[in-house]
Formats: sequence, C-alpha cells, structure tokens
Amino acid sequence: MAMPMPLLVNCTGCQTPLQVPPGASSIRCALCGAISHIAAPRGTDPPHGYHQQRYQPSAPPSPAPSPQHYSPAPPPSQGRKKAVICGISYKYSRHELKGCLNDANCMKFLLINKFKFPEASILMLTEEQRDPLRIPTKHNMRMALFWLVQGCQPGDSLVFHYSGHGSQQRNLSGDEVDGYDETILPLDFETQGMIVDDEINATIVRPLPRGVRLHAIIDACHSGTVLDLPFLCRLNRSGQYVWEDHRPRSGTWKGTNGGEAISFSGCDDNQTSADTSALSRITSTGAMTYCFIQAIEKGAGTTYGSLLNSMRNTIRETGAGTGGGPVTSLITMLLTGGSYSGGLTQEPQLTSTEPFEIHSKPFYL
Repeated sequence: MAMPMPLLVNCTGCQTPLQVPPGASSIRCALCGAISHIAAPRGTDPPHGYHQQRYQPSAPPSPAPSPQHYSPAPPPSQGRKKAVICGISYKYSRHELKGCLNDANCMKFLLINKFKFPEASILMLTEEQRDPLRIPTKHNMRMALFWLVQGCQPGDSLVFHYSGHGSQQRNLSGDEVDGYDETILPLDFETQGMIVDDEINATIVRPLPRGVRLHAIIDACHSGTVLDLPFLCRLNRSGQYVWEDHRPRSGTWKGTNGGEAISFSGCDDNQTSADTSALSRITSTGAMTYCFIQAIEKGAGTTYGSLLNSMRNTIRETGAGTGGGPVTSLITMLLTGGSYSGGLTQEPQLTSTEPFEIHSKPFYL
C-alpha cells in the first residue's frame, strides 16, 4: 500500500521544515526549540505556510528528540558563512570508529582559523555534545541540513563535513550509473535507517540559489557520489582529467537552483575509506580529512586540482609505506588513541554540479 506523503510545516521560530507526526496538534523544533501549532487536522487542506514533500527514507523517520531540559537556539548565520560538521564514532558498538571526533574538531578549527567562519555559525553534531538535540541521530542530522541552506543568499558560503560510516543500497529508480544509492549512517541507523544520497541532494543541493556556494567534505566509505552531483572528475597521476557525466538517464534534475555545489569525498563509490593512525602517527583520523587539512596547511590548496592531487599523493605515499609526511598543527592539537596502521588504497574524489577547469579555478571556502 502506498504511504501518504509526510506533511511538513515551517517552524515558527527558524523556518526549518518540520515533519508533522500523524494526529499531532503541535510540534517542537529540534533546532531552535520553538513550538509550532498545527492549525488543521491531517485530513484537511493544509493552511498557508504548510507544504508537502515526498521523501524516500530507508526506514521510518526518527521521532523528534524529547527536549526534557533545554533547547538552545541554532547558531545564527553570520558573515555569510555557515557550516554543519558531523563526526560519528558509534562508540561502544561493533561499528566503532576512532578518528571521527578528531576529524570534526580539526575541521572546525580549520574553518574558524583559516577560512574565518564565525564559531557561532558552525553547528557541531557529535556524540560528545551535551545538548541531546546535537547528537548525530538521523532526525538531528536532517534538521541540521535543512538549517544549513535555510535563508541562504547570494554570496553565502556553506560547508557540510561528515566523518563516519558510509554504505550503499540498491537503487530501484534507475537514476544511478552503477545501480546503487550511496548512503551515510547516522548514530541510530540500525533502528532508524540510513540517509540516502537522493535525500541529501534534495535537501542541500537543489535549493541553492544563484550566487551561493556549497562545499561538502565527506570522509566515509562509498562516498564518491554521495551528494548525487551530476559530474565526477576523473584525474590521472599526470594531472590530466575528464569530467564524467553522472546525470540520471531518467532526466531527474540533480543540480542546483542556480548555485554551485562541489564535493570532496574520501573514496570512489566502490572503495572504502580508512580510519587510521598511519598518517599522523600520533592520533586516529579519517584518512581523507587528514589529507584535506594537510594539503591546505602546506599551501597545496590554491586550486581544486592542486588540492585533489596533494590529497591523493599523501594517500599513495602512505599506501606505499613512505609515511604521511609531517604532522600538521591541526592534527597535533588532538592527542588520542590509535587505530590500525596498514597501507591505504582509497582515492579521494571530486564531484560538481558543473564541469570546470580544476587547475585554474581557485579553491576557497
């Protein structure tokens, strides 16, 4: 039996779309804590301000967390820069990762100190957050992605960084070249399901208006096309490249509303991404996050081509046993336990909504 389309209502506080539970008379926003009252029963036409949207979740959506103590407001958008940083270690489970919290903290440090993101405009989702609404559950991650693009204007720079598990599931709509959807795994994925690339694209890519830039940095397995962007850059070791067309044969639009979306991911769709101490030699990190930060620290992030080349070279050197190079100041600020130190075979990927000249286009967040 076909499932009814979920009803969404814009939060009266921050305007984030909220999914209305069946029969609910009000709903509390997971981000700003505002209570939105439902003006009409589910069976009637929605009042002004409501809209409907179809999702394709892999499991029933998570219920909103219960705000038992407090619901602090989301970071305000300042200086035309906003970021969502999500690091999930899956602590105390058989899926545990060692480096994801380090990745999240290092990325926050980089955005604030190198790219001048206001700290108040960075929304952190990690298991160490004291606020239950900023634990990286499926519901909280969805709300954070809505917040990221909410109210964006020309000139804005948005960043989504994710470090955690990634996976694949068979695609049934025919819009994937390899026949599989890529997914990211929230903390509660075993009960609430994964977040599929189609939903990520619909939430943070397609709404982008002209003049807005989104960069995604995804450190996860099977993450090559996890934003479902239309073009993937195939770069060889000599610096030659070609843009591969991944637009769905069905004609489904995966681009923006005039804006620009670019994604760096930890590996190709058919590869896995390492959680390792082989690079820094002092702390566990995601291999891709480490290489991304190191490339920028040593001045190799002037263009998209130089950044991608530097990241891949670091991976190759580590895989060949020559080491990961000098430890950067961003990595050494975190001293925690290690992980395995084997070689690495993953290859970071670059995808975009439009092809561009990677060796001349300047990189900046």
